[in-house]
Amino acid sequence: MDRRVKKIREAADFILEQTGGKKPEVGIILGSGLGKLADAIKAEAVIPYAKIPNFARSTAIGHKGNLIFGTLAGKTVCAMQGRFHYYEGYSMEQVTLPVRVLAALGVKALFVSNAAGGLNQGYSVGDLMIIRDHINMLPNPLIGPNFAEFGERFPDMTAAYDQELIAKAEAIAKKARIKVRKGVYLGNTGPSYETPAEVRYYLAIGADAVGMSTVPEVLVARHSGIPVFGMSVITNISNLDNTSTKLNDGDDVVRAADAAADKMCRIFTKLIETL
Repeated sequence: MDRRVKKIREAADFILEQTGGKKPEVGIILGSGLGKLADAIKAEAVIPYAKIPNFARSTAIGHKGNLIFGTLAGKTVCAMQGRFHYYEGYSMEQVTLPVRVLAALGVKALFVSNAAGGLNQGYSVGDLMIIRDHINMLPNPLIGPNFAEFGERFPDMTAAYDQELIAKAEAIAKKARIKVRKGVYLGNTGPSYETPAEVRYYLAIGADAVGMSTVPEVLVARHSGIPVFGMSVITNISNLDNTSTKLNDGDDVVRAADAAADKMCRIFTKLIETL
């Protein structure tokens, strides 16, 4: 057996032992400061990553490092309260292993969220941005021998983010009078924040927001044929000029994400309810 598949099955089997054999319908990945949605889940099992075979440890600010299994909006969900990042020193195999595990558990949709810097100068701190597309500046997690058990060698990414889920989310936000943006997310390695020159470059190639996660997870989910919905909370506006009076700060990012989390939770909950 492929050692990679063995690791995935070991983790999936362990999780099933903790859930009494019950499988989730929906997978959720919660980013920096956005763990609040986990509080809305009627939890049946809370599993620390440290106990799950082959899972890495989440070291990022605002990531609690738990897998929460339970019910949300009438659906059985499995939520990651924090994720793994390439900048933490993990390989892309380690970063995306949880998504493979969720696929092995049989999830029918994946919801991803993150805290992101606003490149688009029309954005404001606290805005919610539905991700309509992405630009990948991280190593592609699909490099290497193909996981034929999960998907084909060359998966199409024309509609990486599910168009039907996006339309539903926009309708939900409109009805709830929650302002949402819709834009392109650029994923880079971090952990340093982008320079003003990089900000201008990212804007020039069509990005609206920038972060250090999400894209690898989406690539792996789509390789497995799982529909994806993604949302960013804009936690700071990226600097266009070299000035020392406007500096990026990780703690500020978490605070801004936490402040906007309630609105995101409402949209996610209502959207999951429609599945």
